[in-house]
Amino acid sequence: MSYIKTLKRIRNNKTNYRKRKAVLISKRNFVTIKVSNQNIHCQLIRPAMKGDVVLTHAGSKELAKYGWKGSLNNLSACFLVGLILGKKMEAKKLDSAILYTGKTSFTSKVAACLKGIAAAGIDIPLSEESLPAEDRVNGSHLSEYAALLKQDKVKYEKQFSKLIKNNLDPQEYSKHFEEIKSNILAGKFD
Repeated sequence: MSYIKTLKRIRNNKTNYRKRKAVLISKRNFVTIKVSNQNIHCQLIRPAMKGDVVLTHAGSKELAKYGWKGSLNNLSACFLVGLILGKKMEAKKLDSAILYTGKTSFTSKVAACLKGIAAAGIDIPLSEESLPAEDRVNGSHLSEYAALLKQDKVKYEKQFSKLIKNNLDPQEYSKHFEEIKSNILAGKFD
C-alpha cells in the first residue's frame, strides 16, 4: 500500500478546493472578509489563471479618516468597512460580487460587512435572515447598556474605558455611528 500525498494547502488547512473551484467557474469577482482580533480586512478579488488580482481593499484602519472613535473590530466597524468597500467598488464601476469564505466560517461580523456592501448599492447575494439586526449594527444596544451601567461609575469606566479615552460618550454611540456612516456615503472614492 502506498502513501498518497495531498496538496500542501489542503494539509495546512488553508484552501477548500471545492469552494475555490465553484468561485472560479462562476467567473465573477468575489469578496473575501478577514476578521482578526484587532482589525477587519475586505478585498474585492478577480480570479485569474496566473493568480488572483486584488481590485480594491478596505480595512478598519481607514475608519480613522472618517472620524471613527469606536472599536475597530465590532459589528459597527464591520458594517462601516463593508460600506467603504462598496463605495470603492462603486467608484470603479464594479456593481456585483459574490462572497468567498474559503476555510473561514460565516460569522455575524462577516454578515455585517456584507450588509455594508449591500447598503452601498452593490449587488451581492445574501439572505436577510443571516444578517444582524439594525440595532446591533448601529450600536444602540451599547448605548442602552451604557445608560444601565451609568449608576456604577467604576464598572462604567472599566467597561467603556477605550471609548472614554477616545472622547466618545458611550451613550452617544449610535449617533456617532450614523454620523460616520453619512460621512462615508458623502465621501469621494478613487
